Amino acid sequence: GVTYCGESSASSLTMANVPWHEEVVRFVHELVELIPDYEIACEHEHSNCLLIAHKKFKIDREWWTWIDYHRFQELIQEYEDSGGSKTFSAKDYMAKTPAWALFGASERGFDPKDTRYQRKNKSKDISGC
Repeated sequence: GVTYCGESSASSLTMANVPWHEEVVRFVHELVELIPDYEIACEHEHSNCLLIAHKKFKIDREWWTWIDYHRFQELIQEYEDSGGSKTFSAKDYMAKTPAWALFGASERGFDPKDTRYQRKNKSKDISGC
């Protein structure tokens, strides 16, 4: 995916270079068909992003693609305290993906607790978005 962050003297890219979200979805569908053991797990329409995740993070038909940061910090501390002998993997600090973040959810990645603002002045050309 891509999120346009404004103009820059380092690049001539504009909003006209940003694909529509549905174009990104179509591309990622095609891409994931070429990658064994991966599926589309999440999306965030506003950021024009999709997450392709390994199926090992899909447990009992539910995605666990989020991070339990508190558990991660505990594991890092245990690793450091052990001098590097106590290791861990992503499965040790994964968290269940919220329903609103799942690919295909009606919220399309917008947390319902957040306030979504819509652009009022749509007269400016923002091609591609």
